[in-house]
Amino acid sequence: MKFEVLKRSNLKRNILIGVIVVAIISAIVLNFTRAKYRVTESIPLVNGTINYSSADLNVVAIYIQNGNDYSKSNTIPSSGYTFNEEASYCTVNGEEDTSITVSYDASTQSLSVSPLTTKGTKCYLYFDTVKSLKDVILADRTIQTRTFPTSNGTSIVGSNGQGDIYQAEDNDGITYYFAGNPTDNWVYFGDFYWRVIRINGDGTFRIIYSGDESAQTTGTGTQIGTSAFNSSIDVSYYVGLKYSNYHHGTTTNSTILSVLNTWYSNNLLSYDDKIDINAGFCGDREMETGYNWSATPSDSIYYKAHERLGSNNTMNPTFKCIDNNDLYTISSSNNGNKSLQYPIGLITADEVIYAGLPMDWLGASDNYLYTGQFYWTMTPYGFNSIAQVFPIWSSGSLGGNFLRSYSVNMEFGVRPVINLSADVTISSSDGTQSNPYVIS
Repeated sequence: MKFEVLKRSNLKRNILIGVIVVAIISAIVLNFTRAKYRVTESIPLVNGTINYSSADLNVVAIYIQNGNDYSKSNTIPSSGYTFNEEASYCTVNGEEDTSITVSYDASTQSLSVSPLTTKGTKCYLYFDTVKSLKDVILADRTIQTRTFPTSNGTSIVGSNGQGDIYQAEDNDGITYYFAGNPTDNWVYFGDFYWRVIRINGDGTFRIIYSGDESAQTTGTGTQIGTSAFNSSIDVSYYVGLKYSNYHHGTTTNSTILSVLNTWYSNNLLSYDDKIDINAGFCGDREMETGYNWSATPSDSIYYKAHERLGSNNTMNPTFKCIDNNDLYTISSSNNGNKSLQYPIGLITADEVIYAGLPMDWLGASDNYLYTGQFYWTMTPYGFNSIAQVFPIWSSGSLGGNFLRSYSVNMEFGVRPVINLSADVTISSSDGTQSNPYVIS
């Protein structure tokens, strides 16, 4: 009897063990079967998630920039780097497959690879160091200093492939400016191409428009159109970017400022977090020595820039804005006249001379400000029956002679100028026309 009871007990135990084994095997088979047909998987990383559309993706290889080379990493970097979509790629069984695209969303820290319908896929992801635009521009440079005053026929065409960078002082400190014909001061920002004029003393970047669909060096593509500086010419205060019926008035927009405002509103509003509002734009309306301001049409007057830039056949430019009332800034800025609706202006005549164009001369076509077009600066010249503002001539020189008629109601090119914030960063590029600094 005892033997029979023991036998039944062993039988029950064996049956129970068998049931458990079968259950485990079934679970394993089911799990593998489900994995085989999954169409989307996520691989959690330390600082992100990779989403892919095949269970056969062999994870990824991640490389982050280390100087001029790349180092392999186990994780996607969380900050200080930007995804290099152009360098990243995927292979299938060891062969690169250009039909596979890779994109990275930094805001959600997720990376998507699609389409993936083939086994044996592996992706190589490259992340570049985020760089300060100022550090990149000034890296390995020999910073020069020009001596002024100099002859009004002096021009600079550049002495090397990078062009020349000089330093001077503005209201905020040391400013670094391009002169001659640099090949590496191109910027792509807001879906437009620009040239860097200078790094302002406060670290912001002053840039001038140079094309929309492509980077332009000459022709009408370097400007957003043409406009009169002002529609009225018979009183001296029409030389102001904004003006009133007194010397430093800022009540009324000039014709050209209305054009700039419309363009900014249509094109740059969504990028204003990267545009500085404090550096401003100087429209110097101080009087030349020996002249007193007058709004009387019969009185001829000259402004200070005429004295600095050619009255004695010499040029002695300045980056300093003499009167804070002539520094055009927007209402929320910390300085200036706070009269602008948007932080946009034009290049100044002094910046043109610093950049290396001559004054009232044959011109300098081998200079980055030369476009083969007439276009406006924002610097008042004088009044002699007609209000006049300095233009840049199509020959590549700064206009400044009453014998040559260029009153404010003439239709010249409009090249917007803005100031980028000091903290803007860029990904890897060399600042050339074909590979401009892309603002991130």
